[in-house]
Amino acid sequence: MPTPPVPPRVHRPTDRTRAHAEGISDWQLRHREVVRTSRDTYLLRAHAGELRGRLDAVLLGAPSSAVVSHLSAAALWGFEVPLVPDDGRVHLTVPRRGRVRSRADRVVHCSRVPTPEVRQLGGVTVTSPSRTWLDLAAVVPPPALLAVTDQMLARRFPEDEFPVVLGRAVGRRGVVTARRVLPWADPLAGSPMESVLRWLLLQAGLPRPVLQHVVRDAGGRFLGRVDLAWPEQRVAVDFDGEVHRDRRVFVDDLRRQNGLVLAGWTVLRFTSADVLGRPEAVARVTRGALVPT
Repeated sequence: MPTPPVPPRVHRPTDRTRAHAEGISDWQLRHREVVRTSRDTYLLRAHAGELRGRLDAVLLGAPSSAVVSHLSAAALWGFEVPLVPDDGRVHLTVPRRGRVRSRADRVVHCSRVPTPEVRQLGGVTVTSPSRTWLDLAAVVPPPALLAVTDQMLARRFPEDEFPVVLGRAVGRRGVVTARRVLPWADPLAGSPMESVLRWLLLQAGLPRPVLQHVVRDAGGRFLGRVDLAWPEQRVAVDFDGEVHRDRRVFVDDLRRQNGLVLAGWTVLRFTSADVLGRPEAVARVTRGALVPT
C-alpha cells in the first residue's frame, strides 16, 4: 500500500524566522505544496494565485509605513484595470527610499501618502479610492484609466471630487493624463473593455456616443439596449465580451440585432481582438457608418 503524501506544515504566509519558531524546518519549507515568493517568504501554492495570499506574504517583511497602492489597491477596491496584465506582484508605497526594494513579488513606489489618503480595508492599510486613481494615472494607459474612472462614477464616487484631487496634486506625475481622461468619463459604461472601445473612438475624432441607449420602434416597443449609440444617425456599436460566447446570449444577440436592423439601425459589433488588434479598422468602420459615402 503506497505511503500517503506528507501534508505541508505551512498553512499561512511565513518567513524562515517565523517558520523555525513554529518548528517548521528548511526541509519542510521546500514541500511541493509550498512556494517561495521572494528571498525569505513562503506560502501555500494554492494561495499564491490569490491577491490576499500574496499580499499577506509581502507585508510580513514590509515596514509598518508601507501602504498597499496602485494596481493592488485597485484590485482590493474591486476596480478592474484593463490592458494591464497581472504579473502577480504586490504594489506598495513607502515614504522614503531605504532598504525597501522591489523584488520578484513586489513593486515598491516611493511617495508620501498623507493620512487622509489612507484607508483600512479588510485589515490592510490601502490607499483611498481617489489616491489609487491618481496613482494609476501615472502607470496605466489613458483608456485603462478611463475604465477605472467610469467604475468609480458608477459606484457613486462624487464627480466633483475629481477636480479637487487634481488640484491637490499639481505637478505630480499622472495629473496630465488624469485631466485628459476625466471629461470623457461616464458611469453608464457597461464594462472596462467597453470603456477602452469608447476611448478608441473618441481619440479617432468621432462624436461622443450615448451609452446604454434604449432603442424602440415607432410604436414604442422595446427593441434593445446598445452599448454605444448615435441616435440621430441610427448607428449602434456593441462590445462583445466573453459572455457573448454563451449560446443563449449569442441567440438573444442575433434576435436583437435583427430587430434593430429592420428598424433602420446600423449595428456594429466588436470584440477584444478588434479593439486591441485592429483599432484603426474599428475607427474606420465606425466612421464609415456615421458618415456614409
